Amino acid sequence: MAVWIIWGTALLAYGAFRLWYDNWSGPLKPSEIDAFLEQMAGRFEGSGNSPEVMRAFLEADDGREFVMLNLVKAQMEQVEDPKTGQMVHGFDLLKRYQTTAVFQLESSGMKDLIRRLQPDCFEDMVALVALFRPGPLQSGMVDDFIDRKHGRARIEYPHPALETILRPTYGVILYQEQVMQIAQVLAGYSLGGADLLRRAMGKKKPEEMAKQRDTFVKGAIEHQVETEVAAHIFDLMEKFAGYGFNRSHSAAYALLSYQTAWLKAHYPAAFMAAVLSSDMDKTDKVVVFIEECRHMRLRIASPAINSSEYHFTVGAQGEIRYGLGAIKGIGEGAIEALVQERQRGGPYRDLFDLCQRVELRKLNRRVLEALIRAGAFDELGANRATLAAQLPEALQLAEQHSRNDAAGQNDLFGLGASLDRTPARPLHIAKLPEWDEDERLRGEKDTLGVYLSGHPVRRVMAELEALRVTPLKGLTESGGGRRGQERALLIAGLVVSVRTRNANRGGRMAFVTLDDDGGRIEVRLFPEVYERDRALVVEDTIVLMRGALVWDEFNQTTRVNVERVLDLDGARAEQARRLLLRLDARQCAAGAVRSLAELLTEYRAGGRCAVELEYCGSGARVELLLGPGWQVRPSEALLKRLRELLGVDAVQLRYEQQASVDRNSLG
Repeated sequence: MAVWIIWGTALLAYGAFRLWYDNWSGPLKPSEIDAFLEQMAGRFEGSGNSPEVMRAFLEADDGREFVMLNLVKAQMEQVEDPKTGQMVHGFDLLKRYQTTAVFQLESSGMKDLIRRLQPDCFEDMVALVALFRPGPLQSGMVDDFIDRKHGRARIEYPHPALETILRPTYGVILYQEQVMQIAQVLAGYSLGGADLLRRAMGKKKPEEMAKQRDTFVKGAIEHQVETEVAAHIFDLMEKFAGYGFNRSHSAAYALLSYQTAWLKAHYPAAFMAAVLSSDMDKTDKVVVFIEECRHMRLRIASPAINSSEYHFTVGAQGEIRYGLGAIKGIGEGAIEALVQERQRGGPYRDLFDLCQRVELRKLNRRVLEALIRAGAFDELGANRATLAAQLPEALQLAEQHSRNDAAGQNDLFGLGASLDRTPARPLHIAKLPEWDEDERLRGEKDTLGVYLSGHPVRRVMAELEALRVTPLKGLTESGGGRRGQERALLIAGLVVSVRTRNANRGGRMAFVTLDDDGGRIEVRLFPEVYERDRALVVEDTIVLMRGALVWDEFNQTTRVNVERVLDLDGARAEQARRLLLRLDARQCAAGAVRSLAELLTEYRAGGRCAVELEYCGSGARVELLLGPGWQVRPSEALLKRLRELLGVDAVQLRYEQQASVDRNSLG
């Protein structure tokens, strides 16, 4: 029941159209047939069906599903491109293999098949489902099918009479029904006999196949087919029957794929909210769907206690509001209690108001801490650090209120009626500085599985630009290169996932997904590189990778071959030319120079980065370049301590070549 309710969220957007269709009863009315034929004018040209034949078909009861399918297909022909806002053919979006969350079409292997096949009609979608199986993929059938579709191979029919049967599959015997049709057309099989032939080919019993061969060849000869041609066609049928798929099964799946693709194209926010809700208890899937939403340019709003529901929902501005039920470590009962009380008593005013109004036996400290770290309570206080500090007192006051209420001590004499809501009491904790970005984002990742309010790469974006890192967005959107164009590059990003497998030549190779807040790409690390640098390839860390962008002939696309992996400290040690530190008279008077000297001394061993001091006094400004003896290793630990000592804006790494100018030097 829950699954149907969840999918109903997406289908609400589709509801007006379905309601119109579902309310039909009995045969189609003449006016309905006229309207449909007018809307579909020209659509059936070349099909051999005259308007009179179409009208007769539609007057039958089974004409309803035909009308339904063709109206949906007509809608698919004009879809708004979420990237450009322009109206395009619906299959243009499908051909970009943006099929995450589309029924049967969302796996990486299927996306690769879509990329190669470039389906542009419903028949191609039916073929997709039939082709994406081990038999066709391993036998070469898929490659032959794709080459024929794109004109790289000649479309040939074993016999002229088979063109009508095999035209939709470019001359390839793909479906079991095609085997049956061939037997009927060429050898005069009955429907029952053709089905027996299909079963025999599936079971591959030699004695039965010998009987069927004799029957097929004799029947084909009677239909003026030469013996050699008949035997050749039977051999083809026998070969492809081992891989043949049931077309009716494939078509039914393809129709569902078509309809979910239609929903995703026309109502992206409602569709993705429903998809997220259907798998909200599986964090790994939520992460994938959130990334797809970002790729679709759908805004994901952080969970908010006064506006979020248990499931993901669509906001007034078209944003997707994060579902409270997707926060890790919080049971459905606790969320329902919070939502029901909000609906009953109105929005929560602050943390104490919430703790007072919801039964504490349904909420414990761990649940409330998770909600704070996820950002769900942001509107209840100054910031997350302050809310976390207020939580113990809020719980204590709420427990006291609960005890007083139970003892009847709501007024001075304990005689007053229990109040429904007690005015919020000011908490004693003053506003605290917000957590630093690393801690805030870590809290989101721990509770939501994703970063919502920021991205770890943003903090070091200026350094990555100075290192001339190639943005991933350019590689993912344009393909990054073309056949015959190989170029060296440096990329960087957060390690999102790492998967490994055995390489053909021995050892383990890795497939690493990087995200730089603008794009996402999967790169390959061959065994020698992975074995050497595997300690650096850890999820949720920022790495830089040197490599080459090359053309992958097998997959007909570009890929990055990684030659070396660096962490930020390694890149800084190799590339940073100067560490610029700014001080003023007030800091110097407070002893900052001595503290600075002690701090730099800890990081001088093996250092190659020069240190430059910029002093600003009341009437003068001086730049001092410290001597080689003060060169340091500009690690993250040193930079963090320097920012704590001098201020965030007073510490800067420079990666350009050292300027050849005269400076005062201190040895």
